[in-house]
Amino acid sequence: MHDAPIIMLGGFQLDLSAVFMLLVSMAIVFLVCRLSVANLSVENPSKFQNFMEWIVEFVQGIIGSTMDLKKGRHYLSLGLTLILFIFVSNLLGLPLGIITEAHKPEMIFGHVIEATRGLADGEHAELLWWKSPTADVSVTAGLAIVVFILMNYLGLRYNRKHYLRHYIEPFPIFLPLNIIENLAKPIALALRLFANIFAGEVLITVILKMGVLGIPFLGVWQGFSIFVGALQAYIFTILTMVYIAQTTIHEEEH
Repeated sequence: MHDAPIIMLGGFQLDLSAVFMLLVSMAIVFLVCRLSVANLSVENPSKFQNFMEWIVEFVQGIIGSTMDLKKGRHYLSLGLTLILFIFVSNLLGLPLGIITEAHKPEMIFGHVIEATRGLADGEHAELLWWKSPTADVSVTAGLAIVVFILMNYLGLRYNRKHYLRHYIEPFPIFLPLNIIENLAKPIALALRLFANIFAGEVLITVILKMGVLGIPFLGVWQGFSIFVGALQAYIFTILTMVYIAQTTIHEEEH
């Protein structure tokens, strides 16, 4: 396995490859969205416009399956952002990898670059700069924490009485279990996405070490990884909408 390029910033370890790949993912999603609305037309829509309209309808279907679409329509931009960003992020590590050899000490922006495991003087390591950002648990945890904060905030804002009451249902003795259940949601979101994408990239590394014999397997696995990447983006998005529906909509209403 390769090491990640790390710098210390304010007492925290910052993975430069994760930051770089997040910027790449955002740039790709922005470019795709911008191209899809560049020449809007009702009579003669472009391929990009048709593609984006299909995604919008798909996300509307996801929202409609978890809550009343009239109440969930304002979550459309959230769903679109999640599914596009996660899907692109899941696929970035499939086509290539950029690896450099690091020797201690090396500097960037006035900070020393270190490998994940740390390097002794004179030792060298291979630093992986291009990967799927969702193969980093800190990235998936960040996404899950945003969802966790959002769903609880929306529950307190739009459904406070029933949101707070559900913690002591069906009996007050279930309060600790309901709190644990709530805390487990972002953990499950983060680990599910990270484990699937990370395992896929590890297997690609193993196949590449097989040399020529691994070429047929590599093509098959990369094709399957596209399916896995799309599936994980869908699962993360639909679970986000399910959690928001659970906190914002009273059961009788739903």
